[in-house]
Amino acid sequence: MAIFGRQAAPAAGAERGEAGAPPRNVAIRASRPRFMGCPFDPITMDEAVARALAWCRRDDGRPRTIVTMNAALLVAMRRDADLARACRAGDLVVPDGVPVVWASRLAGVPLPGRVAGVDLMPRLLEAAAEHGLPVFFLGAREEVVRELVRRCAARWPQLLVAGWRNGYFAPREHPEVVARIRRSGAAMLFVGMPSPFKETWCERHRDALGVPVILGVGGSFDVLAGFVPRAPRLAQRAGLEWLWRLAMEPRRLFRRYLVTNTIFVARAALEVARRAARAGRAGAR
Repeated sequence: MAIFGRQAAPAAGAERGEAGAPPRNVAIRASRPRFMGCPFDPITMDEAVARALAWCRRDDGRPRTIVTMNAALLVAMRRDADLARACRAGDLVVPDGVPVVWASRLAGVPLPGRVAGVDLMPRLLEAAAEHGLPVFFLGAREEVVRELVRRCAARWPQLLVAGWRNGYFAPREHPEVVARIRRSGAAMLFVGMPSPFKETWCERHRDALGVPVILGVGGSFDVLAGFVPRAPRLAQRAGLEWLWRLAMEPRRLFRRYLVTNTIFVARAALEVARRAARAGRAGAR
């Protein structure tokens, strides 16, 4: 397979099987504030990048996942136990959508701001190029992921591309895909696949993957490869990027953005009311 840009050599120990993967602690840190049943890390974009780099530098062999949490995921967690476990086990959980940030602040869980996967991914790629960290791309159609790799190589010539694969593979191919990523020696894995598959897949295979930083970015591959236009900045700041995406793909996203967002607003309002009532009772004592 032809590789655009520089190709990373497999890291030492990259051939270890799943049995050799180090144990991990998925306990939720007590300091994490919770909103709608999910723990969040109240950090900025710069802090998220710094934390990912620190994980890559550590020699503890522990793979870590970053979960970018949006309204649709918060709603889906209520009915999907596997998804809920995967999201709560994330080593870094950040708000992907502006509505999540706004609602959490109303509930008394102030988050510094949005840390969207589509913005975090290029920041991490830039950092990977600067620090010589190899990356792997998994997801989207073949033409999309190839164009993404080409554009990344052009934008960051020093980027080490450990490999890539499209996101279309059968369950019987999962072990082969996981083994290929592990052999690549990648320090960062970007998974451009839909939810809830990407969250549960990354959590289920994280030890076998052996990648220090694993980030699910959904449809970001299509955006960064130029196949889907990004919403104007004004729409992003106003929390209306979902409306832009709905206009781009109405059939696929109608239920997610209209039905699911309505459920999110109702449940978020209920949580805000409950927290306010508890605070009122506590103040009356």
